[in-house]
Amino acid sequence: MSIRFILGVDPGLNRCGWGVIRCEGSRLSHVAHGVIKPSTQQQLASRLHDVFAGLSEVIAAHAPDEAAVEETFVNSNARAALALGQARGVALAAAAQRGLAVAEYAPTTIKKAVVGSGAADKTQIAFMVRRLLPTAGDVSADAADALGVALCHAAHAGFQRRAHGT
Repeated sequence: MSIRFILGVDPGLNRCGWGVIRCEGSRLSHVAHGVIKPSTQQQLASRLHDVFAGLSEVIAAHAPDEAAVEETFVNSNARAALALGQARGVALAAAAQRGLAVAEYAPTTIKKAVVGSGAADKTQIAFMVRRLLPTAGDVSADAADALGVALCHAAHAGFQRRAHGT
């Protein structure tokens, strides 16, 4: 039985959540989590650099085998969606720079995998993350979302491995 480490990322320009979990078969455990918080006083390019540098440090420190990133949630505010898309692009680039395979999941897919409902809210995600990963302790909403992305990937990747007989 192989052991895999998965980095989950909840991209954001103001707060970028990240979480690393360990998967050994169907056993999941918490490794680390946090939030990268670029200064809102900086220009866009500097904030994106801070997210990239922060995720690069996380990847170097925890050496995940795979990464999963939440897809952009499109809402009525085009400017906010564009900024989120840029932060997401930086997260994908940081993982790709280290040669990680990166999966992407829609918010509803993540919520369904973690909570059982694609309409779950942030408090429900945080609650289930604490139940599934009790050693994570008190987790901020952004870090809980990132751990949820990693949990979703663990569930989907495990399904894919079973489906392909690997």
